[in-house]
Amino acid sequence: MDGIYGWLGEHGAHQDLIRHMGAAMRPSPDVTPDVRTSNRIGVGACSHLGKAAIHFENGLTVALFGRPRFLDEDLASLAQDRNTAAAALHGWLRHGEKLPSTMQGNFALAVLDPEKSQAFLALDRVGIERLCFANRGGHFVFGTSVQAVAAHPAIGRNVDTQAIYDYLYFHDIPAPRSLYQNVHKLLPGQFATLRKGRLDTGFYWHADYAPVKSDFDGLRTEFRGLLDEAVRATDAPSTAAFLSGGTDSSTVVGALTAARGAPVDAFSIGFDASGFDEMEYARCAVERYASRANEYYLKPADIVTAVPLIARAYDEPFGNASAVPAYFCARNAREAGFKSMLAGDGGDEIFGGNVRYAKQGLFELYGRIPAVLRHALIEPAAHFPGLSDRFPLSKLKSYVTQAKIGLPLRLETYNFLHRTPLEKIFTPDFMQAVDPSSTDAALTEVYARTASDHYINRMMHVDLKFTLADSDLRKVGTMTETAGIEVHYPLLDDRLVAFANHLPVDYKVRGQTLRWFFKEALRDLLPEKIINKSKHGFGLPFGVWSNQYTPLGDMVGDSLADFKRRGWLRPTYLDHMLAMSQGPYASYYGVMIWVTMMLERWLQENEH
Repeated sequence: MDGIYGWLGEHGAHQDLIRHMGAAMRPSPDVTPDVRTSNRIGVGACSHLGKAAIHFENGLTVALFGRPRFLDEDLASLAQDRNTAAAALHGWLRHGEKLPSTMQGNFALAVLDPEKSQAFLALDRVGIERLCFANRGGHFVFGTSVQAVAAHPAIGRNVDTQAIYDYLYFHDIPAPRSLYQNVHKLLPGQFATLRKGRLDTGFYWHADYAPVKSDFDGLRTEFRGLLDEAVRATDAPSTAAFLSGGTDSSTVVGALTAARGAPVDAFSIGFDASGFDEMEYARCAVERYASRANEYYLKPADIVTAVPLIARAYDEPFGNASAVPAYFCARNAREAGFKSMLAGDGGDEIFGGNVRYAKQGLFELYGRIPAVLRHALIEPAAHFPGLSDRFPLSKLKSYVTQAKIGLPLRLETYNFLHRTPLEKIFTPDFMQAVDPSSTDAALTEVYARTASDHYINRMMHVDLKFTLADSDLRKVGTMTETAGIEVHYPLLDDRLVAFANHLPVDYKVRGQTLRWFFKEALRDLLPEKIINKSKHGFGLPFGVWSNQYTPLGDMVGDSLADFKRRGWLRPTYLDHMLAMSQGPYASYYGVMIWVTMMLERWLQENEH
């Protein structure tokens, strides 16, 4: 794993310690880490893909990971002539803590001033990269890897039981929490400062949703120009593209084709399972753009191969099953000789493409009905004795029940941990060690922090953090790196994100039409079939295949049997999930079985 890591504080055996922290990142065997130590600091960088740099000057040390773009022309020239860390160090001398505001693109930044015992960390605006830290016992430790930070002897690998609960709830461990006590992760657009032993955090950037008044044609022209710039900025001769057949990946392939004026290599994954395969849409895009198609149909045996690889690759337990197709897509591109890929992630979260944005509008309407009608007529009808569980009153009952739950918690109504009483899922000892309400608090904090009163903008802000930064970007970024590929996200170019945020709400979701402006502005680029397709995703038929393919089923059974010994979930609930996954609910229960299996496999691969 590539990245930066280090510490500020008194510690002996500097060379041994910095090597120990670097080894915890599991760098590529052909990479020799760049390490520097002195009496008060240790800094290291692993850079297989050339994204990490360290620079010492004027008593300062800067470590930087990523591909930032400096808005200051002098710093941009310095980054070009020397490296990004040198530019950031001079930017620190010029701008101080305002430095991140003068940088765009993906980056994780650390500035250390040992003479003043001060440190500064910052993460890019949308969380493409990651940065962790700990401040304990006079030792300030940082790194792009949780494992590297926890490897410092002053920090340690003490598993946070609450993080296990969060993982089972979200299928990952959302920032700022990490798997380990005392180790924290920066949020997108956040910074941390250490002065005189005190650690403070804040945001150097907030998503600005104030609508900008302009006519459609003007906005369309601006959007197409920004899209072209974003694609050109991430293109290179050895660059290919993901193509799922969805709106975003098709847009990226189409824009890249237009920018090059030549066909693009597009890599797609198919599934021989009913309801999961979208290859027909990928082929539609290939035909439209005359792309060079690279198709691969995933097989159940591929999952068996991928599970241990995924467990080793991720810094923390990670339960997004679409990591499997992401890996095989990137691996195939690498084997074909490509060094980088463009991905379409982010379009849903900034242009209004998730189905729940339109669906929640229907529930929000309930609050506009006069209270007297709701309380005296609708709710009594929804709970009419003997009839409320029969159609159509059952539908009304479900609607009213959900509508009375406020956003953003209504989004989690179908979460596994809300569908069954927690005491039937978890053991008493586990329940005593966690606070189930903390997940609600985390969602509510991001929802309330949104610089907008409109529920759609607020949901999108929540998704930028939990769906994108904590999940999808971790999925794609880790799997591409594991395959030896560097990934770029044109739709998450800071200029495009700012543009999309300023669009009027009804340009994002118009009635039940998702991403209205995006689709209308790209009608001459996207095939009509893709514009009109229903939202699907890059899913994995794990639940179905685990019943059909014996080696995969055995892996599931063995993993859950081992997991029972952890003492966290009740064995009876694990048995219930397995039993229910054998029937018509295979896909539904397969999600939680995958999440649980990957937790056990990660723990087995990473326990020290």
